[in-house]
Amino acid sequence: MRRGWPEAARLVVALLAVAAVTLVYVRWLQVRNAATVSTTFLMVVLVVAATSRLWLAVVTSVVAMACFNFFFLPPVGTLTIADPHNWVALFAFLAVSLVASNLSAVAQARTAEAIGRRDELARLFDLSRDVLVITDSRQAMSILTRSLARRFDLQFVAIALPREGDWDVFEAGARTIALDERELSQAFAAAQTSYEFDAHARTYAGHRTVAIDGATIRLVPLRVGTKPIGLLAATGRPIEPGTLDTLAGVVAIAVERAQFLEERKAADLTRQSEELKSALLASLGHDLRTPLTAIRIAASNLKAAELGDGDRAEQSDVILTEAERLTRLFENILEMARIDAGGVAADSRWAHPSEIIAAARAQLEQTLAGHPVDVVVDPDVPVQLDPRLTGSALAHVLENAAQYAPAGSTIHVQANVTDEGLVVRVRDHGPGIGSAELGHLFERFYRGDAGRSRVSGTGVGLSIARELLAVEGGRIWAENRPEGGAEFTIVVPAAVKASPQAVS
Repeated sequence: MRRGWPEAARLVVALLAVAAVTLVYVRWLQVRNAATVSTTFLMVVLVVAATSRLWLAVVTSVVAMACFNFFFLPPVGTLTIADPHNWVALFAFLAVSLVASNLSAVAQARTAEAIGRRDELARLFDLSRDVLVITDSRQAMSILTRSLARRFDLQFVAIALPREGDWDVFEAGARTIALDERELSQAFAAAQTSYEFDAHARTYAGHRTVAIDGATIRLVPLRVGTKPIGLLAATGRPIEPGTLDTLAGVVAIAVERAQFLEERKAADLTRQSEELKSALLASLGHDLRTPLTAIRIAASNLKAAELGDGDRAEQSDVILTEAERLTRLFENILEMARIDAGGVAADSRWAHPSEIIAAARAQLEQTLAGHPVDVVVDPDVPVQLDPRLTGSALAHVLENAAQYAPAGSTIHVQANVTDEGLVVRVRDHGPGIGSAELGHLFERFYRGDAGRSRVSGTGVGLSIARELLAVEGGRIWAENRPEGGAEFTIVVPAAVKASPQAVS
């Protein structure tokens, strides 16, 4: 008999089997041996007992006994028995069939219980795995409640955590139920005053059952050790109290883990903030002093009456160069602040690659004055991106190349449009990048050994370039050229017009 059949169908099949055995033995085979007939009927009863509930096996036993008596025990055709030995055989058949049916039912019940416990254990294991993969502390409780409802097939589940006289309740499931905060407070207070283990129910004290909107809600304390930290509310399919208590323990560990992750994240942010402040102050203390000193000296020199026109122009260039450096420094600080605050957003529009390069060069007029810039754009077709962010990122890369390349050396800029979007390569003839520095090049305030000893700057330019490009979905990387120098590659996803048109 198939497991999915209803009980009425099982009963009909069992009775038909008894009738079939009777018909075959009486009409076709004409078997009259009581032992053979009783053994066959017993086999039918055992099959029914092994595949159905106990009452079906009992009914089949009684019907089989009646057929055995009526059709095979003399006098045949009546329910009376002439030979006393046949009474013994009849009741022995009934006793064996009933005992076998009961044993089979007990075995089925224990099998079902073992399967149920195995399934609950698997659900707990899956939930524990879900807890371990939760890393976002802000959404941890919402994710956890959804996992509870899904793993344990619950119509409604909620995690209630006390917060300064109020409750934070995180819910999930197909049903929406408004929990009574007074019931929550009473259940939590009871859990705080009692911590006894009920060996019979295999649970700790504090379990409660409340009825809300026609649903029976089970409230279970969430404990870390002996300390209650909240309540678990659940309704839906039945779960053993012991399993529910174990489930509450797993949830309590998950809640503690989420709080720990939040505290650790806050500590990391505090530490990073302190490190950022220290590095920024140290960098500003050095990089502000140098240009201000140069400007003050150059301005003093301009007051000298004996200064010639050439010397005056040279001192003016010094002032302009250092003023541009200060401007870039403050722009970097503002860009870092906007990036950290999430205030940078992409504004895509059509622009030519040559216009983006020209805008980047215009930001560094004094810095690039000592370096010829070789620009190759092929093809110079309009692309749809944020020219402001792309140009600003390119300016940081050009500034880096100008700082590390020898004076008078050429900086090569090549731009082309591919399936990936706009690709811009900046190549210099400087000393290149050390292999140990390639992995840290785009970290904030990282300058490397050569940068700290030879070049002034804060070490945030390349970091800002990477963050600006990331807003557009772009990326940047660096590599050394075989012939010497370093090459930086910028890739920004961009739509391309089929033919050159005026920038819209």
